[in-house]
Formats: sequence, structure tokens, C-alpha cells
Amino acid sequence: MDAVARTRPKPIRLRGRSYVAFVFYPIVPIIEWLEEIDVTLRQSPGFFAGKPVVLDLSAVDLSQNAIAQLVSNLEQRELRVLGIEGVDASRLSASMPPLLIGGRHCAIGQEQPKKPEAKKAASLLLDSQVRSGQSIVFPDGDITIVGSVSSGAEIVAGGSIHIYGTLRGRAMAGINGNLSARIYCQKIEAELLAIDGYYRTAEEIDAAAYHGPTQVWLEGDVVQITPLNS
Repeated sequence: MDAVARTRPKPIRLRGRSYVAFVFYPIVPIIEWLEEIDVTLRQSPGFFAGKPVVLDLSAVDLSQNAIAQLVSNLEQRELRVLGIEGVDASRLSASMPPLLIGGRHCAIGQEQPKKPEAKKAASLLLDSQVRSGQSIVFPDGDITIVGSVSSGAEIVAGGSIHIYGTLRGRAMAGINGNLSARIYCQKIEAELLAIDGYYRTAEEIDAAAYHGPTQVWLEGDVVQITPLNS
């Protein structure tokens, strides 16, 4: 046999496959319906991104031009129309999404949009004296007190402590490992001073630091106390 055997081309593989799509049901007036779509997109930004959308036009009577405009409006909102149903094929042009028939309903669980977390305040301001027995704790930042801190009171901060008055109680700054935290006060008669766990008691505080504005800071593992004007 001299005939050259021809290689048969491989057959094209065609398989059916189903996908879940969001079905939009436009109603008139279309402008108001699009406004509702905009509200949904603002509440759930990105929820429809990359997901197929089908238009069911069974509740409206739109011309071919109106359908084309509606598809364009949705595409401007980054909603890609996979197909259209509920309309006569003569209303669709070749450039429009194809006519779909035989779609079945299914449930699609919509995730609730996450509420943005409220930003925590970086500082706490108290415009009154802190009395004996009171404990003020603010681990997220600085504490500022416009007034004095009585003996037996306690101030605990994740950041620095600013006292526009006399400090007679206990002050602990930088409790979350903030080595640069400081304690400032107009006059110091403290029972205890601490920064990041390093502390000094009243007996260890230099008496010369008791008069006038003072700052407390950490140098290595030693709590230092110096006048602000030094």
C-alpha cells in the first residue's frame, strides 16, 4: 500500500459544567434600581468582584437599546453580565451577553460586611485629681492628668505619664515593653516609680528631686530621676 496514512485529528472535547451566578432582577424605574445596587456595593465593597452575574428581565419590558444601556451601566460598576434571561431573543444583539434558558434557583450565602474596628485612642486625658484608692490603667498609650495624684492612688500606662500637679502615689509607665516611656510631673513625692518593670521606691528617690518639675526615664535597667530644667 503506497497510500500515506493520514493522522486523524483529535476530537474536540466538550463537556457540560454548571456554575453558580448571582441573578439580578431589574425593576422600573431602572435609575432607582441602579441606585439600590450602588448602596449594596458601598455596604459590601468587592463582594461581587469576579463573580458571574445573570440578568433576569422578566419583570421589565426593555427595548434592545435599553438592555444594552443597562448592561453597560452594570459593567461600569465592575459587574460582568454572564448572560440574560427572561427576554425574547430578538431583543438581544450579537454584542450582548447570550440568552440563557433553564437556570435553576439555589441559595447563596452572603457574607455580612465586616464593620471597621474603631481605632483605639492613643492617649487618655483626665482633668481632675486622682484620689487615694483610685487606680487608672490605660495600656494603649499615654496618660495625662491635669491635677495631682494622691498618696495611695495608682497610675498605669502603656506609654508615658504626664501629671500637671504633684505625684504622691504610684506611677508605672511603659508596661507593655516601651523602654522610651517617661514620667513627667510638676512635683514628685511618689511612693513608687516604674518604667517597663524597673522601679524605684520612695526610699530610693533623691530628695533633691522633690522640688520642681521632674522627669523619670530609663537608662539601661536603671530608673533615672532628673529635674526638667537640668
